[in-house]
Amino acid sequence: MERNIENMYIWRQSRIVVKQVYQMFSDSKDFGFKDQIQRAAVSIMNNIAEGSESGSDAKFVNYLNTAKGSCSEVRSMLYLCEDLNYCTPEIRVELQSQVKKISTGIVKLIESLSHENK
Repeated sequence: MERNIENMYIWRQSRIVVKQVYQMFSDSKDFGFKDQIQRAAVSIMNNIAEGSESGSDAKFVNYLNTAKGSCSEVRSMLYLCEDLNYCTPEIRVELQSQVKKISTGIVKLIESLSHENK
């Protein structure tokens, strides 16, 4: 079943997070860290998108689980971001809150898809 990602709250929110992460690191010279956190953020958005058109709910759930894992990676890296003084504690907390909401939405969607197939 094909789903319209533009109508999905978790995809729209992940797009916002990706933009914020890219903007935060636009002038960073720590290319390894910058690349890792940007890739993890993009992974959230793109796994939701790819899974939405994967052809089955079971495949979609697999992609969503990957996106959820990427949420954890971004949240973890944001602690390091603060520790390295790449962001303020307030920015870390705000971005982590946004990513946590996405992760919660992913869990709810996984539960919904799992119940539909029982």
